[in-house]
Amino acid sequence: MRLAAALYHPPTPPLSGQRGRKPTTGTRPRSLKIWAARADTPWQETTLDWYRGERKRLGVFSRTALWYTPGLAPVAIRFGLVRDPQGKLSDAAFFCTDLHATPEQIRHWVVRRGSVEVTFEETRAHLGVETQRQWADKALARTTPVLLGLFSLVTVWVLRLCPEGRIPVEGSAWYRKPEATFADCLAMVRPAILILESLIFQRVAHRLEV
Repeated sequence: MRLAAALYHPPTPPLSGQRGRKPTTGTRPRSLKIWAARADTPWQETTLDWYRGERKRLGVFSRTALWYTPGLAPVAIRFGLVRDPQGKLSDAAFFCTDLHATPEQIRHWVVRRGSVEVTFEETRAHLGVETQRQWADKALARTTPVLLGLFSLVTVWVLRLCPEGRIPVEGSAWYRKPEATFADCLAMVRPAILILESLIFQRVAHRLEV
């Protein structure tokens, strides 16, 4: 989250008999930018999960607050301000809607999310997977995982058919490929799929006759 995010204290309970609209937020505490600049900020040094399976020593400052965006209801969050004691990384803030989560847990979830983002970025770059355009939310949620599952299945199947890794490359007179692509893998497993499909239908037909 931004260091200038609009954070608030919870609203104070209304007085007995008080009229008017009840406030949704209280007063504004110090911003994260101010907390990061103050010399008396109570940093706690801890070792957190980092990228590439490493562990990194960082300073953490954590509090709870209400995060308010105009037009939307305030959201109770726990934020964690993270600082690198060596000064190699800029101060950063992360948040979570689980108020009981520790800064270590929040940072661990952020690191795990990073690997997911890299997976989808490489899927777009190398496999040509684009944003799905179905109408139903369930279709949007399941199409990309199914594509990734099929890609893994085809890859394993090709390695079983070619244990030495020599995959036949289909070329043409005007386009020559230096190595096999996923289209070559599909062309290789397609006959095996047709054979498997015919065997399945034969067994089903035999059972129906019996």
